[in-house]
Parts: sequence; structure tokens; C-alpha cells
Amino acid sequence: MEEIVQKKRMLSGIQPSGDLHLGNYLGAIKNWSSRADAYECFYFMADMHTITVRQTPADLRRRTLEQLAQYIACGLDPEKNTLFVQSHVHQHAELGWVLNCYTMFGELSRMTQFKDKSAKNAENINGGLFTYPALMAADILLYQPDLVPVGHDQKQHCELTRDVAQRFNSIYGDVFKVPEPFIPETGARVMSLNAPESKMSKSMPEGCVFLMERPEDIQRKFKRAITDSDTENCVRFDPENKPGVANLMSIYSAVTGRSFEQIETEFAGCGYGKFKPVVGEAVIETLRPIREESERLLKDKAYLEGVYRSGAEKAAYVAEKTLRKVYKKIGFLAR
Repeated sequence: MEEIVQKKRMLSGIQPSGDLHLGNYLGAIKNWSSRADAYECFYFMADMHTITVRQTPADLRRRTLEQLAQYIACGLDPEKNTLFVQSHVHQHAELGWVLNCYTMFGELSRMTQFKDKSAKNAENINGGLFTYPALMAADILLYQPDLVPVGHDQKQHCELTRDVAQRFNSIYGDVFKVPEPFIPETGARVMSLNAPESKMSKSMPEGCVFLMERPEDIQRKFKRAITDSDTENCVRFDPENKPGVANLMSIYSAVTGRSFEQIETEFAGCGYGKFKPVVGEAVIETLRPIREESERLLKDKAYLEGVYRSGAEKAAYVAEKTLRKVYKKIGFLAR
């Protein structure tokens, strides 16, 4: 009799607080689709996290649906991956409150993202902005995942999740699986085109390439991309002295599969004037099928609704098992 091997479980989510961009795709989503055969994957639109900052309701609804369409267009097959909207699975909010009561004030006050967001939203430093790492811990621990793919900037949140899970387990026994942060080496770290010392971000739109952006706008941004101020004007991978050129080379490598050595050879003696439009064109052609498929999917609202409803049902089934166990352990009367 053939032994059934249980797949390891993986989970990740992105906030629909702005349109998905090239950094999201190359740094995360592009790698997610290849994992469906090896892992049981849960990917969600983290809409509950977006409201720590004021949102325009109609825009949030539109972006959430667009993000789902883009997930699918990027290769996340709904038949192989569980795709859902965070707010459709009420167990996130319920476990989030419980974990608020097991997360220490000092731990939350040390979160670098709280400090950054407080500085940017001084007129709206709300409780959710402070405690959202507890909700993020709930997002993860509900599904008892083995691995959580994160960027380097999210490692602190995964460490807090581990600490909260271990604290809870030390009181109530083996309730939560303690997940490992998974930082894929192949995920490209994409920097802003006009500020290469900063990560590409929707908050700096001129240096950010969005998945649904028009080809002519993408090309314009690449032609204006910061390179360096030296007189050498040569394409060479030197992140310390030529961060702008190194960023363009990293992007070009990620979308073409060429090594830095091959890129240096390809553009030897060409200068930046030729290099930047070629990178732009390579990105345009990489994103074209994603944009076209997203546009096609967005015309079929019934299909997308079916995907997120089915995904929420699957996610809630798994999440409820964990929540029921937690509620019993802390002494809540069974429903």
C-alpha cells in the first residue's frame, strides 16, 4: 500500500492597500506559483490590515478584487492554492483578539513598522496600528503552517509570532505549531527606480512599476531611472558604488534569467542610454500577459466571486479547528 505523504503547509498575504507592483511580483508572487505541487498553500488579501490607515471604501473593494485577479494571472491556480480574502474568515479577528492578550506592550512598541507608520500617519496613530502584529500572528498561527515566506522586512513579525506561540504553548500545552520564516534566496529584492537606496514601494509611485501599468508609462519610468553620477557610464554590478545600475541589473536578471556576468557582456561599451530602455522592454513583456489575463478575469466577476467564496470556505475549515482548540484551552464555554 502506497504511503500518503502529508504536504507541508505554507501561508502568505499582501495588503490590498495599493496596486501590486514589480517588487511584489519578483520578490514574492512569482515564486509562490512554483510551490503548489510541493506545499499546501494559503494566500490571502490582507484587507483587515489595510484599515490601520484610512481607506476609500470603493477603492479598497476594487483593489481587493483586482489583487485576486492578479494572483491568478501570476500563476496561482485556485484549484491548487487556497485564495481568500482575510475579512471573509472571521476566525482571524477572533484569534487576533486572543493573541492581543498574550502579546506584551514592550514587544509591540519595539516593532519598527509601527514606528515608521506612526511617523507617516501622525494624525491617526490608532490602536490597530499598534496591535496589528498580534493580528498578523493570528493570520499565521490559525493555519498551523510549517513555513511563512517573508521578505527581510517582515522577519521581525515572524519572530514575534514565534515568541507569542511559544508563550501560549508554555501555558496551555502544544496548541500552535511554531512556524519558520522562509526567506527565499531566489526572490529578487527590487529597489525604487528613482531612489535605489529604498525598496520599491507604492508610496513612491514614480519609482514603482505597477503590474497593471501601461507599457508606455513603464518605459518612461525606466528611461528616467537613477543610475549613478560617475563618468564611467558602464553597466557593471557594484551595489555599493552603483546601486541604481545594480538594481536595474537585478531586475533584468530576474525577468530574463541572465547572470550579471552575461548582462555586463551584453551591454559592454553601450552606456546607460541603451541599457535602461532594454530593461524597460523586458519588464513590459514579462508583465504583458499578467496584465492582459487580469483584465480578462476582471470582466468575469462571477468567476472571481466563486474563487474567493470557495477559498474562504476552505480557509475557515482549517482556521476553525485551531480557534476551537484555543477557545477550549483558555476556558471559553463551547458554542
